[in-house]
Amino acid sequence: MVNQMAYGSWRSPITSDLIVSRSIRLAEVCLDGLDIYWSELRPTENGRQLVVRHGPDDEGGHGTEMIPTPFNVRSRVHEYGGGAYTVHEGTIYFSNFADQRLYRQQARQDPAAITPAVTPTAGLRYADTVVDSRRDRLICVLEDHRQSGEAVNAIATVPLTGGMPKILVSGNDFYSSPRLSPDGTQLAWITWNHPQMPWDGTELWLANVTDDGSLSRPRKLVGNVKESVCQPQWSPGGTLYFISDATGWWNLYRWEGERGEPLFPLEAEFAGPQWNFGQSSYGFEDNTTLICSYVYEGLTRLARFDTRDRTMSEIDTPYCSIGSLKVGPGFAVFLAASTTKPSALVRLNLATLKMTELKLASSLTIDPGYLSEPEVISFPTTGGLNAYGIYYRPQNKDYEALVTERPPLLVKSHGGPTAAASSAFNPTIQYWTSRGFAVLDVNYGGSTGYGRAYRNRLKGQWGIVDIDDCVNGALHLVAQGKADRDRLAIDGGSAGGYTTLAALTFRDLFKAGASYYGVSDMASLAAETHKFESRYLDSLVGPYPEQKALYDERSPINAIEQLSCPIIFLQGSEDKIVPPNQAEEMVNALKAKGIPVAYLLFEGEQHGFRKAENIKRALDAELSFYAQIFGFALADNIEPVKIVRSESGNG
Repeated sequence: MVNQMAYGSWRSPITSDLIVSRSIRLAEVCLDGLDIYWSELRPTENGRQLVVRHGPDDEGGHGTEMIPTPFNVRSRVHEYGGGAYTVHEGTIYFSNFADQRLYRQQARQDPAAITPAVTPTAGLRYADTVVDSRRDRLICVLEDHRQSGEAVNAIATVPLTGGMPKILVSGNDFYSSPRLSPDGTQLAWITWNHPQMPWDGTELWLANVTDDGSLSRPRKLVGNVKESVCQPQWSPGGTLYFISDATGWWNLYRWEGERGEPLFPLEAEFAGPQWNFGQSSYGFEDNTTLICSYVYEGLTRLARFDTRDRTMSEIDTPYCSIGSLKVGPGFAVFLAASTTKPSALVRLNLATLKMTELKLASSLTIDPGYLSEPEVISFPTTGGLNAYGIYYRPQNKDYEALVTERPPLLVKSHGGPTAAASSAFNPTIQYWTSRGFAVLDVNYGGSTGYGRAYRNRLKGQWGIVDIDDCVNGALHLVAQGKADRDRLAIDGGSAGGYTTLAALTFRDLFKAGASYYGVSDMASLAAETHKFESRYLDSLVGPYPEQKALYDERSPINAIEQLSCPIIFLQGSEDKIVPPNQAEEMVNALKAKGIPVAYLLFEGEQHGFRKAENIKRALDAELSFYAQIFGFALADNIEPVKIVRSESGNG
């Protein structure tokens, strides 16, 4: 029997407990011969990340845990990390989160530290390691925090037996992707300088590696401040490949003689923004054949590419999102997700093209009657342009809405802001839609996946273009009768938290919002944030402090008088990217003005929540907040969030 009940009050089997208790986060695939490794982030273990191995003889695909408690495989280079481990002949080399030292993990032995003990906040950090077996050493990105001021980045070596790192390449602000040729005689790497971000402008360098391990003839191959180069890899025969957006799209290239040669020019993205180390979207089946993933017209595809005749044949998959692609002898492995199933580690047999899901990120099995199918939409926005988003209608097989009612709409603003919303299954979005919310996940101007020109829409326009696109997306759905104009909410994390706060402050459309570790004071962010992003705002807003007036003008904290709708703030106490004072200044200002506000500070969390209890609490608190603000009854028995409605603290 279908019940008729107000939107927001539908009872859903997709609870916060269900989401966090049965879910892990899969990442960072690594191959060692026929053995497949990956990392798992486990919210139920306080967000600990470990490495798991699947061998050819493993049954059931669950894999063997390789890193014992309490070790946590996570690097803090650039704060966002990635590239936290590598494997060579059964030995794992990894960065441990607590002390940021490199460790060696051999079978049936405890991890052994191979770098010196230093304080993680004022010491040495390592990422993106590769093994130089010819010289018994690791080559890695090193980030040195031992001196005052800005950290120093370099490419360095560490003996496999242990010892102090030795600098190989230094002098620029940032380095990534050291990649050694198959014969060990050449090293390629990526580098860039302030104020560029890696998706703005990078350079690909190459040097010869001498017998004693030093470098000779270092030379720049391609790249500049207006060309983003990433993901250098060597073919089995020793040809250097890479990805560049010289044409306006991240496409595949190889180095031929003295120039970079485009392999298959296409208005598609073969890479994404390099926020983390170790990203991989292609690999070599053999010396002339690539397996690659790319985004074309908003959808992720998998293909086999023949470098001899420049032909690409698509490999059919049921997935809309593919990442961390690695290719081994006769197989490929990648992380993938569909619109209706959780992400999985997938093994592709390259002879038969049969796909096997080795590990699921979640054991959730949800009746399709409770799932909302994503719909990719475009809508008109400012300047006669179009923007993009993913729309989810309310869906719950047990309920139908009142005839005269339109659903509340939650507009989601992704982080980055150079990131992208995906139509991959997201139980958090289904949490909302199965309770009667509509959701619009906006790919505002500046998002990746649509080429460099679309990405550049946000240049100098952060706090304008992103807000306009979120507002216009909501108005588009209101005009179509798919959302209630009086119950429009917006949420986002990090940069998406800024867009949320700015939309609530500088526009009058949204009636409530949730900021997850969001920026409220642009000037403070420019002055206080970590090295990797310390000049990011130069391109998004303008040079600082020269353009301080513009920073002040676009900062919600300076325009409280324009803000008149309730907000809930959710923040990690140890966030170094957006420190807690960003949220707390805004909370105090709202209290002083008497605007309803809620604030949850999660102890021990950094930029993004990893602990199960905090992920659960944040999600339920946001729902409780909207229920109180919009005035609908909750079917769930959840802990209500306290809303302060005046400076005296009265609820």
